[in-house]
Amino acid sequence: MKAKVLVATHKDAPMPKDPVYLPILVGADRNFKGQKGYQLDNTGTNISRLNPNYNELTAVYWAFKNLPDVDAVGLVHYRRLFSKTHKRDLEHVLTSAEVAELLEKAPVVLPKKRHYVIETIYSHYVHSHHEQPLINLRNVIKQDYPDYLSSFDQVLNRRSAHMFNMFIMKKTAFDDYCEFIFPVLFKVQEQTDISNYSVQEARVYGYLSELLMDVWVTKNQVKFVECNWVQIGDRQLIKKAWGFLKRKFQNNDDKNQVNSHF
Repeated sequence: MKAKVLVATHKDAPMPKDPVYLPILVGADRNFKGQKGYQLDNTGTNISRLNPNYNELTAVYWAFKNLPDVDAVGLVHYRRLFSKTHKRDLEHVLTSAEVAELLEKAPVVLPKKRHYVIETIYSHYVHSHHEQPLINLRNVIKQDYPDYLSSFDQVLNRRSAHMFNMFIMKKTAFDDYCEFIFPVLFKVQEQTDISNYSVQEARVYGYLSELLMDVWVTKNQVKFVECNWVQIGDRQLIKKAWGFLKRKFQNNDDKNQVNSHF
């Protein structure tokens, strides 16, 4: 099996040595500083210019439109990678052989779910981000993809989800996934005003796409296997927890009550 697992990065960083990995510089239209050995996301048909709003999805879109002659495509991050162990170093990330072994079990590999004890996926999202884009997303699905609406509502009412936009998929599944998420997100973008959003919150379509993974999986009854993931380097848990709480209370100032659709 010929597979390529893209490693999304916005800067020079240590990369796995196994040839299954393809480092890709996201936002290369704005971010290229002479990095060597990285694929750039602004070649061929691309949305590199949208990276401030789509995050690592500019790498996914590049692969969807430009990566030829592969049997499987994946995406990880330069600091967050799949691994069968809990050792947080590049020597223990998935190998080519382990990727092939997982894809023999199912056409899609996803990270182990994140579990939220006291919140649903919906409430966690709106406590962290602006609610309006999520409302717009549901409206787009209701209007243009009604077969997905029930799955969308199911996912938003769960207390666990596959997050981080991490995956490895056989090519047919990857193409099907991309043919769903990008048209949906482009329609949401047309309906959403983010001109007053912070730099962090302007990454909105990347955040929304994390929810769409399980919507796509649920609606299409996609068979998948889960894989452990590790974060390389300092996880900065205290800083992240404070950031979440700060966003939660700040965003509550301008939110509506929980939308009855969710």
